[in-house]
Amino acid sequence: MGSQALQILRQGVWASLTGGWYVDPHQSTFSNCFHLYLWIFLLAFPFLLYMALPSSIVVAGSYCAVVAVFFTAIKVVNFRLHAMFDLGEIVEKRQASLTTDPQRVEEGDEGSGAHDGSQHRYLKSSKGQLCLCKPHHRGSSHLAFIILSPRKRGTAGSSSFDCGSYRRRHGHSRGQRRDYIPVRSRLGAKAYSESLFEDSSDEDDGSDMSAGSSLGSQRRFSSDDEDDDEEDDSSSSTSCYSPDLANASIASPPVPPPPQLPSPSEVDSVGPSHSRSAQRSASTASAKTHARVLSMDGAGGGHTSTGTLASTLLPLPASSTPAPRPLTISKSDLEARTGHSEPFPRAHHRLDSLGGSWAGNQTGWRAGELLEEGAVGGEHPDDRGEGQAKTVLQILGVARKVAQSALRPTGPAGPTRQVRLIIFCSFFVILAYKLTFLYLCCRNRRVGENVFAVVLASLVAFLGFLLLLQGFFRDIWVFQFCLVIASCQYSLLKSVQPDAASPMHGHNWIIVYSRPVYFCLCCVLIWVFNLAGDSKSLQPFSLYGITFFSAHFLLCARDMLIVFILCFPAIFLFGLLPQVNTFLMCLLEQVDMHVFGGTATTSPLSSCYSLLRSMLVAALVYGFCLGAINAPWGDAHVPVLFSVFCGLLLALSYHLSRQSSDPTILWSKLQFLLSLLRKEISGLKTLMFICSLLQKEILHSDLVMCPLMAIITFAISASTVFIALQPALSFVLYILAGVVGFLTHYLLPQLRKQLPWFCLAHPVLRSHEYSQFEVRDAAQLMWFEKLYAWLQCVEKYFIYPAVVLNSLTTEAHSVSQNPDKPALFISVAGMKLLRSSFCVPSQQYVTLCFTVLFFQFDYPRFSETFLLDYYFMSILFSKLWDLLYKLRFVLTYIAPWQITWGSAFHAFAQPFAVPHSAMLFVQAVFSALFSTPLNPVLGSAVFVTSYTRPVKFWERDYNTKRVDHSNTRLATQLDRNPGADDNNLNSIFYEHLTRSLQHSLCGDLLLGRWGNYSTGDCFILASDYLNALVHIIEIGNGLVTFQLRGLEFRGTYCQQREVEAITEGVEEDEGCCCCEPGHLPHMLSFNAAFGQRWLAWEVAATKYVLEGYSISDNNAASMLQVFDLRKILITYYVKSIIYYVSRSPKLEEWLSNETVQEALRPCLSASYVDSDPTFNLNIDEDYDHRASGITPTSFCMVYLDWIQYCNSRRQTVSKPVDSERDSPLVTLCFGLCILGRRALGTASHSMSASLEPFLYGLHALFKGDFRITSPRDEWVFADMDLLNRVVAPGVRMSLKLHQDHFTSPDEYEDPVVLYDAITANEEKMLISHEGDPVWRSAILANMPSLLALRHVMDDGSDEYKIIMLNKRFLSFRVIKVNRECVRGLWAGQQQELVFLRNRNPERGSIQNAKQALRNMINSSCDQPIGYPIYVSPLTTSYAGGHTQLRSVWGGPVSPHNIYTWLISSWDRLQKGCGAGCNSGGNIEDSDCGGGSTSISNNPVVHPPQSTAPAVPQSQLTTVQSLGKAHIQHSHSQYSIEVMQSSCHHFGRQHSSAVADRKP
Repeated sequence: MGSQALQILRQGVWASLTGGWYVDPHQSTFSNCFHLYLWIFLLAFPFLLYMALPSSIVVAGSYCAVVAVFFTAIKVVNFRLHAMFDLGEIVEKRQASLTTDPQRVEEGDEGSGAHDGSQHRYLKSSKGQLCLCKPHHRGSSHLAFIILSPRKRGTAGSSSFDCGSYRRRHGHSRGQRRDYIPVRSRLGAKAYSESLFEDSSDEDDGSDMSAGSSLGSQRRFSSDDEDDDEEDDSSSSTSCYSPDLANASIASPPVPPPPQLPSPSEVDSVGPSHSRSAQRSASTASAKTHARVLSMDGAGGGHTSTGTLASTLLPLPASSTPAPRPLTISKSDLEARTGHSEPFPRAHHRLDSLGGSWAGNQTGWRAGELLEEGAVGGEHPDDRGEGQAKTVLQILGVARKVAQSALRPTGPAGPTRQVRLIIFCSFFVILAYKLTFLYLCCRNRRVGENVFAVVLASLVAFLGFLLLLQGFFRDIWVFQFCLVIASCQYSLLKSVQPDAASPMHGHNWIIVYSRPVYFCLCCVLIWVFNLAGDSKSLQPFSLYGITFFSAHFLLCARDMLIVFILCFPAIFLFGLLPQVNTFLMCLLEQVDMHVFGGTATTSPLSSCYSLLRSMLVAALVYGFCLGAINAPWGDAHVPVLFSVFCGLLLALSYHLSRQSSDPTILWSKLQFLLSLLRKEISGLKTLMFICSLLQKEILHSDLVMCPLMAIITFAISASTVFIALQPALSFVLYILAGVVGFLTHYLLPQLRKQLPWFCLAHPVLRSHEYSQFEVRDAAQLMWFEKLYAWLQCVEKYFIYPAVVLNSLTTEAHSVSQNPDKPALFISVAGMKLLRSSFCVPSQQYVTLCFTVLFFQFDYPRFSETFLLDYYFMSILFSKLWDLLYKLRFVLTYIAPWQITWGSAFHAFAQPFAVPHSAMLFVQAVFSALFSTPLNPVLGSAVFVTSYTRPVKFWERDYNTKRVDHSNTRLATQLDRNPGADDNNLNSIFYEHLTRSLQHSLCGDLLLGRWGNYSTGDCFILASDYLNALVHIIEIGNGLVTFQLRGLEFRGTYCQQREVEAITEGVEEDEGCCCCEPGHLPHMLSFNAAFGQRWLAWEVAATKYVLEGYSISDNNAASMLQVFDLRKILITYYVKSIIYYVSRSPKLEEWLSNETVQEALRPCLSASYVDSDPTFNLNIDEDYDHRASGITPTSFCMVYLDWIQYCNSRRQTVSKPVDSERDSPLVTLCFGLCILGRRALGTASHSMSASLEPFLYGLHALFKGDFRITSPRDEWVFADMDLLNRVVAPGVRMSLKLHQDHFTSPDEYEDPVVLYDAITANEEKMLISHEGDPVWRSAILANMPSLLALRHVMDDGSDEYKIIMLNKRFLSFRVIKVNRECVRGLWAGQQQELVFLRNRNPERGSIQNAKQALRNMINSSCDQPIGYPIYVSPLTTSYAGGHTQLRSVWGGPVSPHNIYTWLISSWDRLQKGCGAGCNSGGNIEDSDCGGGSTSISNNPVVHPPQSTAPAVPQSQLTTVQSLGKAHIQHSHSQYSIEVMQSSCHHFGRQHSSAVADRKP
């Protein structure tokens, strides 16, 4: 704990204050000195220039130029050295005998590594050290690269290098030339750079298994220390494992192959080629765990998790090849490989690996042999003089002395294998590690990043020195400002990792630019405000008594920015400023929401698109408004141009409110239209067309509604009703808006709550399902839901537009008489208020009532105009709501009577938080103003303000990717069963829940089933096993964008306690203080009412109905424990095989196949018996104990009747198949049944009769792992459909029949019942392994029933479960959680795990706190901060897809629907007239339902709870093909997956009504 605290103080607190500089005792003295002198230079240089030289722009330019040159030099050297490390590895390639050498395959066909005709000399040490001496021409600087990989030895002296022994050992001639090729050309440049030499980043969050699986699939090379030690030190050689030559190397004499460098993913052992699969023994699940541990442990900096270069290997004799060792998966080994397990050897040990004979006084490299080999000086000594070589040897001796004093151990727990680079030049010596360079300076991988860093550093220097020259800082503040400049520049070289505002573990390259960007922005603003304040050219204006943009105002703003920039160290220490992209997204989102009335955004691109869209509309209507104001206004006259302005403003605001802020949706539509023009419509494009119906119908509806609304608004405005009826009309509208709003958004939701006003024990307005114990049907539409929907409709489309238009008219009339007020404000305010009333009308009535009461009655002297008052009060009230939620969260969380201390720190911090209550209130106001979370420190009662975040909150677009057979290798599927944990398998149910919510969420919200809602609200859906947090991000007019986060099924103890808290009722509580006097009927007791008011959550609904799957799991071991039960399973297995044989359309082909008949001919013998040890008397019903096996006679005695019955039910037009005892059909069935049972025994890997091998084999066959090992069964390969279409579905169907046997044990003895049951199961049920992609496709396609056999290996458990899914309607409890509670706890977890690096799995911040649901909220964070089992993409739900809402509001008023309605009306009129002309005619009889296509009765879209057509077993191939089309890029493409389940409904009904009709 103490060491961790010191590490946080060094790398967190002190580094944040200085911009990244701190003294790391685990690094070398050279590194610490380099950082210290670099930081002192950046601090002292501008300070001395300012103090010593006169103030001049030339000095500022010179300072900027010096900084630019300095940064350019460092960046260039750093970039080139890292590139040299990445490309500096060599693999020897023989030039001679390339075509005849059997080892040519190992070297590859790449070109030579020699550059410019120069020769490379290759030296090998006795302990796996690799030296490359690169010769140059005469006269050039002497340059030698020595890449060494020291390995741990017992003594330091064992690392001596003997080049002569190496030469003599391998018979290298003096004149022999060698060429070298880079390792990256062998492994691939991308894999080499990404897997071997990348520093740690947070690209992989643990959910994407592609990287994890590649970890296990890379080639692994290693060396064996024991075999290496047995050989002589001076004659050791090195080899590289090659899968292509391993077998050849074993059989051939032990001629050492060309030395190569191994892959950095090597482990601790090496084996021949037959153990290659054993070397890839790490499963993707373990790789996922490795990735997460690396991410957690790499938080200290980018250098700690960098891939290390492995040492070269020694050849192993063919006779003593060591057994391969599996990949180490322990955390300690991971930490050892990432820099956290054990210290490096001391400096003199490492220097001994270079050879103590550099100075000529120790054994090691022999100078004569070095000269003989040409290792020194780069060429043979015959070509170059000995004096030059001796000079280099003297430099080597100096290098040893310098390195001994300069280098220290490079950190605790460093890798055991490192790469050292020594550059010997005539004037300087550099000795460094690859990790040392990563520690010295942050690595910029692209040239553009280096250029941008240099430009930023120069800009910081120039702007900062300009502020110094202008005299903004005096005395000590000059030094403070220079410290700020130094910290901003130093962070570009060595940034704070992790930063207090970093949202991810490891190295965050974006956060590097935060300090200089904010510094440049503040400097520019200071300079602009100073110029504007001195120029006095701006015209100030007054608003509510405050004068804006006056000289005094601008100078005050400048001074505040000066103080702000001086506080940069403290600001970045507490992480109050986000990274640049987050700041840009938050700024644009806040401006669009509060200024233009926009919705929340989902990405920086979305925020830019949304703001530009709003500004474009505002500019468009501004021209009409300006022209209308400049036109003459009479007392009872409204200019025509102003009426046009009102119509356009209302129509465009309505259209903007119905569109999502994500531009990818529009882009997907354009892509589809382009594909139509090019006539490139594929299956996926057709599916995209089906999925875009909802959005297209919205556009079609707007095409009609927007002109209609514009015309009506123009007519109303031109009628001068808003002028003639003043002021009575204004008060009538205000009262009407207040009454309707109070009734709609307060009274009705309170009466529908589970605990109205926290006084009543039951809701007053109850749903139809409230009293049902188990919901069996979809939710019924109640009268109060219709009332709520219509009241919202009236409020959105009549009352608030009238209020805004009335205010616009009076405001424009006053502005025309007083031209001082800008016309732009009228356009912006009108658009903001109209869009807000269309999107979120639930809070408008409170704002409107307060504005009227405060400015019309209480303080009319403070009022500007009603439109101005209403506009600014809407912004103020949005902040006040946030403040109210924050204060509720804080008071609920720290209430002393319900505080839950999760750790000793919580108990310590609780009393110290009391005196800081005033500061806490100030923080709450500050955080509400800037939309920042207020998070508890380490989950305690101490709160701090975090940095501002968007409504979406998380900067990354994280979503879960399920591991199944579609994204894992076949060998991994067969050997290790990836994704066999409960969390991965259960995530599909949350994905299906997301689909259900996408159909129904928007409509249910508009019907009031979730109560009041607003942007950013969070809800928890809780059922028997599903617990999901739904985060509502964007709310539009008829659309809702949300994200679902599914929690674990079997959660922790803390999660279970909180689930109990939200599911248990409080109606039975009868306590009052310390006694139990009871309570009034249908009322809550005093204790219950008091406790409910002190919660950060409330129950919004108890019976919310959604379509889902009921999950039942049975332990397979208990169902197959007895031999009789296993015999029943085998019997059904055989009968299922016979069924599928008889039903196969290829039966005639199989019976006529000569290969099959030839193989089965021995079975026709009367004496034939198959006595395979697999068969057992206890489990095989047709076992013949006299023959000790299974004979055709015994088989026919049991199964002949079933064969004949199946053959009789065979439906075919060809002639019937013979099914007598010796017929080919019976023989084929006998052979397949024998094969199937033998495959079961083979998969069990045991001939014993125990249960565990039987279950293992059954699960292997269930997932399709059929291993035909007997020569008697190889005939099945004549047609693989015999396995795929007969045996494989047979073993799966037998499990279902075995399940049914417990409910009706004797029913399946009748062949008719059994045959019908198998047929029904085949058509209505999917039986598949959960790793098969068809399983996911079937669930998302709403298959009625599914069955699977699951092998669970979690927490040491190893059990088999039979999973049965049945589609039904599920009942959820909807819990509304305080959104500021969720944001605060999320921010606290991010700060604790990323910045404070608390890796304790039982930390106090995730302990249960029932009043705030702390564990459930914290566990829903993005991985690896939280641990949800599923996080959905951003998903958009449209109101048009909700059938019940369509029945209330009707369908969309689109051109096609209008045309259909006119045609149907004309048809009805003709039929009615024709029937009326006939005597005795009946209009109803002749009508024949002609009105079925009216606007309010459009072609029916399936209800959100309805099911898609069942996918029969025979069409699983189609389902699987659909499953391959699932794409998850954004929430626009996520809708593609949703519509797959309903494409049968939407495919032919392109005119289906999908957007809601608005009156």
